Amino acid sequence: MTDEKLITEIEAQKALMVAVATGGPRIEEVNREYVQRRARIQQVLAARGLKDPNPYPDLWRWYGKWSSDLPTYASRRVYISELYDPLLETLSRPIPVGSGLFEEPTGWTRVDRGVDAVRQRLETASNEEEYQTVGFLCRETLISLAQAVFDPARHPAPEGVKPSDTDAKRMLEAYILTELKGESNEEARRHARAALDLANALAHRRTAAFRDAALCAEATSAVVNIVAIVSGRRDPR
Repeated sequence: MTDEKLITEIEAQKALMVAVATGGPRIEEVNREYVQRRARIQQVLAARGLKDPNPYPDLWRWYGKWSSDLPTYASRRVYISELYDPLLETLSRPIPVGSGLFEEPTGWTRVDRGVDAVRQRLETASNEEEYQTVGFLCRETLISLAQAVFDPARHPAPEGVKPSDTDAKRMLEAYILTELKGESNEEARRHARAALDLANALAHRRTAAFRDAALCAEATSAVVNIVAIVSGRRDPR
């Protein structure tokens, strides 16, 4: 289910809750529809790492709330809006990738295209296959990054194993070890390698949900920005 479809489902649920509480259809006529839709909404939200704000498992529970605490039609409409509006705002907001500290492109064309593709796919993904695609795009972005900065003459590969043209992990490890060498850079080197390890592991994970994809996107963005900083591409102009 895309975010657009999920928002449509939530709006339909809101409308039904308002309708039964303001002189609309009888609960026994629409309760099954409500319960089934609520289950769909909860399932999709859980896959995105979000919680359903609606605490009423059926319309009879909702009836218990409005009949005791919400005496007017207006108060019931306001209550439902306040219940769902924060969630709808979250779903309508694009999902950021990266800390947001550096929003400018790196200047590595393929890398920047890859980061944009990851962001766009993460915003629209709604099932396991689409979340796996986020991981694939992260992997391709890391390969493009490695190819942009790795110089075999300058960056000797760890353990003496020459990386292939698509071995992003070994190429980037070699780059990090060389460009962040020295005891004073130990913490920065450890952080960069941890981000790389996380991005690499998540990008190769076969099972995927929203949190896997979002973590992979965030880690990939971190690696891109770390390497861009080390290379001087984030220096003040």
